[in-house]
Order: sequence, then C-alpha cells, then structure tokens
Amino acid sequence: MRNFTLILLVFIGFNGFSQKFSKEEKALILAGDVKTALPIYQTDNEEQHKILLAQSEEISPKDNTLPILIERMKLALAGTGGGVGIAGPQVGINRRVILVQRFDKKDAPVEYFINPKITWWSELLNKGPEGDLSIENFRDAFYRSYSIRLEYYDLENKKHEEMVEGFTAVIFQHEIDHLFGILIPDKLEKEKALQYNEVKVYKKSK
Repeated sequence: MRNFTLILLVFIGFNGFSQKFSKEEKALILAGDVKTALPIYQTDNEEQHKILLAQSEEISPKDNTLPILIERMKLALAGTGGGVGIAGPQVGINRRVILVQRFDKKDAPVEYFINPKITWWSELLNKGPEGDLSIENFRDAFYRSYSIRLEYYDLENKKHEEMVEGFTAVIFQHEIDHLFGILIPDKLEKEKALQYNEVKVYKKSK
C-alpha cells in the first residue's frame, strides 16, 4: 500500500496540473452562447476589478472546458479591433491562460499558452507604449525586457520552451503580469523610482 501511495504521488507530481475548473468557473465559461465572445472585465467595475487584481492559479491542460475558454477569449480579443493579447482574469477566470498575437511569426497568428512562465529575462530593455483592454483610456510608456525565455503547455499537456524577443516579448510580459494581478498603472507607479541608462535599448541602473 505504501508503494502504491508513493507511485501515485510521483505521478501527480509529474503531471503537475491536476486542478480543473470549479463549477462556478465552468458556469461562467459556458454561460450564454459558447460560440460568442466572453465579456472583458473592466477596472471601473468594483467586482470585476477584484478579479483583475487576484492571483491566477494553474489549470489542467486536459480540462474539457479549457478549449471553450480559449476560443471565447480569442473571440473577445478579435472583437476589440486592435488588441494584441488577453489573459484569463480579463474574462473573469483567474487561471493561467493567455492569448498572444505572435508578431514574430508569419501572418502574426494569435496563439494560446497554458500555465505560461517566464524563466529568464534579459537585462536589456525596450521602452514603448502600452494600453490595456481592461482599462479605458489609459496608455503610457513602459520598460520591458527585450527578450525572454518562455515555458508553457498546450492542450495535449505537452511542455514547450522558446526564446521570444521584441514586441512579442512585451505582449507576453504584459499578459503574464495579469496572471499575478499586476495592472499597468501599478507597474508605472513602481517604475517612477527607477532609473535607466540608454544604450541601444535600455538597461536598469545599478
């Protein structure tokens, strides 16, 4: 019995993502016509703002409701008429799922990323304008790492790793911030005390 328990624990640890959507999350994802976009949460709504500020949890890539969430997030992003990324909390689901438009690929496809994690950030930074689908009429310039190493899973529970740079890396950093409840006004406030040296791009001062 002890050996069986040990094997079971090893299996769960290897899989890593045993948690599936709750009944409440499924009800939200499946609400209305599942072939339509989910509404995008806004910071000027108190209850929605709380969701946007909350930490997101990992999700099992094999959850049967996950493909529906991804598709409805994709429709929500397409409906913005210019958005380049969206995260689970922005449709009311505090799970680690994001969509990013890949400007580093031919035809700039929108792709999904499950349980994404940045495992390395370059010291060299870009500075550029960013807005947010959840914050109306807010736009400012931010510093982001020029290149990152990304780790994520697909719907088959297969792990992927890749290097991303430039504007696409900026989108990934922005969307993954959402998974930690970080909104760009808060990021801007924290950056006010930092100084940066200009080289070809930027580097944080020591």
